Amino acid sequence: MALPKKGSRRITVDGIEYRWRIRRKPSYMQGLCWTPLTYAIEAASGSQPGTTLIVTSGQAHPSNWVGAEAVPIRPAHVAASIREARDRGWEPTKAGSPFQLDRSAGFIAQQ
Repeated sequence: MALPKKGSRRITVDGIEYRWRIRRKPSYMQGLCWTPLTYAIEAASGSQPGTTLIVTSGQAHPSNWVGAEAVPIRPAHVAASIREARDRGWEPTKAGSPFQLDRSAGFIAQQ
């Protein structure tokens, strides 16, 4: 499934252009800070959508409902996630199921 273009941002990593997007509204679990923020990345070029990368960060969604501090996701974080996922076998131009990258080590759920 392709990312919607509206609300996505472009980033170029190692000469390849990608689009990434954070869900505007948190899921119920993210809103209560029971699960960390996730964001999606895909290759921006090509007529056919490839495999989407789903990154689970180690921080709270910025629009959480409990007032937990949230650190913004910066382009450097996105670029590092792309490089790590490619090292682990993510092929952004090939069709397939979403590739999961968990970077949530150290996330502590709110109670």
